[in-house]
Amino acid sequence: MKSSNRFSAILAMTALLAVAGCAATATREGTGGYVDDSAVTTKVKSVLLGTHGVDSTEITVETFKGVVKLSGFLESKEMIDTAVNAAETVDGVKSVTNDMTVKGQQGPR
Repeated sequence: MKSSNRFSAILAMTALLAVAGCAATATREGTGGYVDDSAVTTKVKSVLLGTHGVDSTEITVETFKGVVKLSGFLESKEMIDTAVNAAETVDGVKSVTNDMTVKGQQGPR
């Protein structure tokens, strides 16, 4: 009887640790959040690819908890604005952080 209770306790602790390992924190996503953010990133890249006047090959897209970060070097401020506006239209995007720079200038625009 004792070994059965001990085995049950060990099994319960193992299950608890496995579930806790997949939990989200302030700086790390859980498994479900990672999958959701990957889908948002893919959708944003697809929208940027189809957006006229935007060189999407020069844009890096990262997503964390629905916040999309766009970075890279583009030819003009207008191109950057168009990319940001296009990304904001994607389902699942909570906000867009613009970290893009006009080629030849320093700092985000």
